[in-house]
Amino acid sequence: MLDQAKGLSKVVTVFGGSGFIGRYVVSMLAQDGWQVRVPVRDPQKAKFLSSCGDVGQVVPLAVDINDSGSIFRMIAGSTAVVNLIGILFEGGKQRFDCLQAKLPGVIAQAATDCGATALVQMSAIGADVNSSSAYGRTKGGGELAANKGFSGATIIRPSIVFGPEDDFFNRFARMSSVSPLLPLVGGGEVKFQPVHVRDVAEAIFKAVNDPDKYGGNTYELGGPRVLSFRECLELMLGHMHQRRFLMPVPMWIAKIQALFLEMLPQPPLTRDQLKMLGKDNVVSNQALNFSAFGINPVDVDVILPTYLSRFRPGGV
Repeated sequence: MLDQAKGLSKVVTVFGGSGFIGRYVVSMLAQDGWQVRVPVRDPQKAKFLSSCGDVGQVVPLAVDINDSGSIFRMIAGSTAVVNLIGILFEGGKQRFDCLQAKLPGVIAQAATDCGATALVQMSAIGADVNSSSAYGRTKGGGELAANKGFSGATIIRPSIVFGPEDDFFNRFARMSSVSPLLPLVGGGEVKFQPVHVRDVAEAIFKAVNDPDKYGGNTYELGGPRVLSFRECLELMLGHMHQRRFLMPVPMWIAKIQALFLEMLPQPPLTRDQLKMLGKDNVVSNQALNFSAFGINPVDVDVILPTYLSRFRPGGV
């Protein structure tokens, strides 16, 4: 009734909407006239999303992701559902299997039971139920669960995502501000295909709006350039006007370091992440990609200066 009273016939529930990619997805959907529900643990911390739309258009709501009934209530009445929930490391009650393998199935089944016509599931390049990495393995499990619970789910697999709030370039930029050297795990040869957060959000936006066209497929999303880990850091340092020594770190040493770093509340590196770093993170030649959405992804070289300038000497 609330949605009808506001004259908004399009209702979407975005799990993980307060995260890095989520805030861009929420903003695009709100600007397109969607009524956006954002299930979160703490609605107060997600209040900033309210400014993405008109008063009452974007609504953060408390959800218990361990309660299927709570998830069902979040989705009831929604035309579309987006699941962006994921973690990079385990800690406390946040476990890979629960959040990335099982939860997508619960959300997908609820979307089906509630009559939603679109479901978009966020995954990652490298998702594979046979992966040696728990992250990759559970992402693969989440894809299977989403497809099982919802006929015509859209699976989105991005490479490393960059933007003002990212945890990749910003992390190493902060590190370079206090250290004369930066580590190149495994020699820095693993390859990435950095993709801008707005491009990923636009693909999700299009999948939500046209499930008949995009549903039932898996898309791998990467930017226009493939860069090695070393090249990524060199590009970053160039835009920061800094020079740092890039020190190759053999994988066996990195594993020992990760063993101790995992004890930190926010570990900068884990042994599971090292397993993912053992394989290139690029779009495969056979995969559906941005061209299917009619999107020309922006080059990382264009965007990095817009948010790394604050790390330059003097901040300019």
